[in-house]
Amino acid sequence: MSALAITGPDDASVPHLEGGLLVVRLGAPHAVLSWAVHRGGRTRASEVAWRQVTDAELGPEVDPALLLSRSLEARGLSGAVGLLTSRDLSRYEDVTRAHGAYSARCVATVGLGNALAIGDSPGPLRRSVGTINLLCVLSHPVGEGALVEAVSIAAEARTAALVEARFPSRRSLRPATGTGTDCIVVAAPEAGPTPERWVGKHTALGASLGAAVHEAVARGAHAWLAERGLR
Repeated sequence: MSALAITGPDDASVPHLEGGLLVVRLGAPHAVLSWAVHRGGRTRASEVAWRQVTDAELGPEVDPALLLSRSLEARGLSGAVGLLTSRDLSRYEDVTRAHGAYSARCVATVGLGNALAIGDSPGPLRRSVGTINLLCVLSHPVGEGALVEAVSIAAEARTAALVEARFPSRRSLRPATGTGTDCIVVAAPEAGPTPERWVGKHTALGASLGAAVHEAVARGAHAWLAERGLR
């Protein structure tokens, strides 16, 4: 396996702000797996978009899915996979890592106001603003099982970055392993060579994905903490 390389997205796929949304255009239809607010599950998409929200916009009477879908529809992005975040949309991280011909990219918005440790008791927090949203784009087509495995790799990398950041859960004070409202979106091109069967840590694609997510979340967490004088 070749050494890890650092690369970047082409100009066409650079995230851009568009009518109150942060939009990443994938350039072609991709197989997508996520639990996103808009078009979550197993789907097909060419764009992924974030909408920034405030606490005032998400009162008890508000349907967040409807709020997001209307915002996307107004910009002609109903077919996009859609995410909600309280993070300033200009403070995203965009990291690409590669091993030889295989690469993975992670676009992340990182907030820790809703940080929790796995196994913490359920229920809302008084200070619940802040979540981690990840878009992970793979360079090669992958099979159905590999798409699921990629979500696992991304989640593991996110958690490793947070544990290393030493930020406590807002509820238990144990090391945070994520937030209560995290979302991971994995996208892989539909066109190309024979789909990869595996995206684990022993593979070039899995290693690239893990490295990209880890770096993006680490950078985002550091920035969020620094803004609040915690680093």
